[in-house]
Amino acid sequence: GEAAFADWGWRIPFLVSILLLAISVWIRMQLEESPAFAKMKAEGKGSKAPLTEAFGQWRNAKVALLALLGLVAGQAVVWYTGQFYALFFLGSVLKVDGYTQNMLVAWSLLLGSGGFVLFGWLSDKIGRKPIILGGCLIAALTYFPLFKTLSAEANPALHAAHQNIAVQVVVDRANCSFQFNPVGTAQFTTACDVAKAALARNSVNYSVESAPAGTVGATIKIGDKAIEAPHLITMGAAERGAASAAFNRDIGAALTAAGYPAAANPTVVKMASPFDVFREQPAVIIAILTIMVIYVTMVYGPIAAALVELFPTRIRYTSMSLPYHIGNGWFGGLLPATSFAMIAQTGDVYFGLWYPIVIALMTVVVGALFVPETKDRDIFADEP
Repeated sequence: GEAAFADWGWRIPFLVSILLLAISVWIRMQLEESPAFAKMKAEGKGSKAPLTEAFGQWRNAKVALLALLGLVAGQAVVWYTGQFYALFFLGSVLKVDGYTQNMLVAWSLLLGSGGFVLFGWLSDKIGRKPIILGGCLIAALTYFPLFKTLSAEANPALHAAHQNIAVQVVVDRANCSFQFNPVGTAQFTTACDVAKAALARNSVNYSVESAPAGTVGATIKIGDKAIEAPHLITMGAAERGAASAAFNRDIGAALTAAGYPAAANPTVVKMASPFDVFREQPAVIIAILTIMVIYVTMVYGPIAAALVELFPTRIRYTSMSLPYHIGNGWFGGLLPATSFAMIAQTGDVYFGLWYPIVIALMTVVVGALFVPETKDRDIFADEP
């Protein structure tokens, strides 16, 4: 139950992971340095200042920059979209319950994870670039139809509301913020920000109409109803709480009256057990999610080999760390927060997909034009 899980059950996965910790320690104790590094060390050819050599010399820094923009950035956004943003979209946008969304993604990972081995092996045969860039390109071209189909299958009533119910926000755009809030500490308190955030949280598609310049308020039009958003920036803490609660109640009631589904709408996909996978609706959703996991395996399966082969042994670890961690930590890790801000900014629940699509296409172009193929390189060589 939820109460027991919140009280103590959440500790169980962490306790069980002690077994994984023991296995990982055992594996690391068996590891030795790579033959290339051992040979270099024995010959005394190691770098005395790897940071300076890797990033202080343009010929090496340029390769790290190309690795970031032409390989890792696209890999990161495809990875985060297929595994993390898909989960976020199911729960936060499509309102699928937590158990079901996790079960759907778990099935897709189970079915699709063999692709890591497949595409890693295939990249040894045909090259790293065709697999990584091909995965980025296919993902960019298919994300919109995949997510729209996901929406239609997971919550048909909400999908229909997006198509048929017009909602407008009338506001002076100068009073609107770009609601980028990756650590959850920013407060957006103008009437425009309150209105857009409320509609985004309720997964509403809306358009923005310009009010006369200098207009402070924001009016939400839902059918024949007009609701004024509170301008919280001028209120004290207690007044803000009361105004926000009243506004959220009014918005919820107006949306339901207009035809948006309530949170407990029965047309939302729901799995009571892992074996509900054999029902048509979950099966279709899992198939869509599995396709996106396969994209993940295409871009991620060859990435380690590609990065290792790009850099000389003497500065390999230092050089590949920067593009890998910036690419995944920044381009990938900021994807959910950036996509939500883009949704709130435009009123289109699918607009956030432009973030991974643009980054993936950038990687296709930079990688195709400037990143060399590396599969036949001798990683024992002093220079790549």
